[in-house]
Amino acid sequence: MDQAKELRSLLNNYKNTNNKNNINSRVITISSGKGGVGKSSFTINLAMYLASFNKRILVIDADFGLANIEVLLGVRPEYNFYHMLKGEKNISEIIVDTKYGIKLISGGSGLKELSNINSSEIKYFIEQFEYIDEIADIIIIDTGAGISSAVTNFLMASDENIIVTTPEPTSFTDAYTLIKIIKEQMPEMEKINVVINKTDDKYEAERIYSKIAHVCKKFLSIDVINLGDIPLDTNLVRAVKQQKPAIISFPESDYSIAIKEIGKRILNENYIEQSSGAKTFMQRLISIFGK
Repeated sequence: MDQAKELRSLLNNYKNTNNKNNINSRVITISSGKGGVGKSSFTINLAMYLASFNKRILVIDADFGLANIEVLLGVRPEYNFYHMLKGEKNISEIIVDTKYGIKLISGGSGLKELSNINSSEIKYFIEQFEYIDEIADIIIIDTGAGISSAVTNFLMASDENIIVTTPEPTSFTDAYTLIKIIKEQMPEMEKINVVINKTDDKYEAERIYSKIAHVCKKFLSIDVINLGDIPLDTNLVRAVKQQKPAIISFPESDYSIAIKEIGKRILNENYIEQSSGAKTFMQRLISIFGK
């Protein structure tokens, strides 16, 4: 069986797997200092790869005003966090099952309202997230790009963060700025994960990583963990036009191979940190939005 068929078979098995008891979901937030770095494509393809290991994956699209994740997955959610926040729907009703086995929640405009909710809405909202801890092993949050509070709040509330950047000077400079802002608000932060996307070769990737790691260590006292690099690959462009994840359409491409290597590192037991779970994440997020 070729790798494409093997991955599809694994995903089919995943879709038919019954929910199992799960105390704490892993919450991984993916962000970038600027747009156009390939963050959403990275999110979707990483989610697909992790799902192939029989992990129950929930992706939350927290990119306000844009629907990149929805477009890449070929779905159009009818409801989002706003409908749950206002008590019109419960959390199970805003979760969309995709044909690839992973689940999706659209943030829509709902998450912007977190700074304005009352005590009863806060209680309801947090209680809803107990359900996610029961149905998802890993929650991947795709934030918007940039350095606004709408982005940094998610990074501060999450146990695990990944910053995606590219070799472009403006991209890795903005990535550093984003890390600096988080550090200023979270002085206790000691490390952060970085992925270098759209590289010409390994040499370029290592050069960019070394630059970021050096300035973060020198000026911010933060260790930058290199999760991996992803080469510039025209197969990704073809996959996006097809509205299919590259890891499914072109499993042998350089892009897909790089995603798999990063996914393996994330699943490595030596990498995994203790997760606080979805409910605790949402408690933190509401607290941060309310400041």
